[in-house]
Amino acid sequence: MDTKHCTVDGWVDALPAPGPRGTAIFDLIVRPADLDTVADDAPDTVITCTSGDPRITHELLTGIQPGDLLRVTGTLVQPQMPGEPGRLTVDALEVLDTGLVPVLQEMVLDRYGDYVVIFDTDTDTVPVFTAHGTWVGLAATPGAITTLIDSHERVNGGDS
Repeated sequence: MDTKHCTVDGWVDALPAPGPRGTAIFDLIVRPADLDTVADDAPDTVITCTSGDPRITHELLTGIQPGDLLRVTGTLVQPQMPGEPGRLTVDALEVLDTGLVPVLQEMVLDRYGDYVVIFDTDTDTVPVFTAHGTWVGLAATPGAITTLIDSHERVNGGDS
């Protein structure tokens, strides 16, 4: 498996999503550094990024919007098959420019004290995180959010 530590600038195509075990996942759209040397119809490169750093995860899930220009640094794993995206594990994140503020119609973030939940019109399940980006669990319905939070606080001694 070919890996390389690198820094890449690119645009966020869609809202970053929560991943497993407190991670965040997003796609970065990267254009060639010298656009004059490539054909007009050359496709952009898509790099699938993930981070487990709590500070970066928090920023991705609460502050990053589609259209934001980011500089990410981390370990790039080249795809094993042609046509698959590369995978970058992000160790550092810098916002170079912000995109226009989108109007969210299908997904809404809400805050429950020290917890953040994501309501999605396509599903009844509700992902729940601490405000610091730590994965809490998936509530089966919006009505089950408080039960999940109460359970998390009992297990963690009220420390979110």
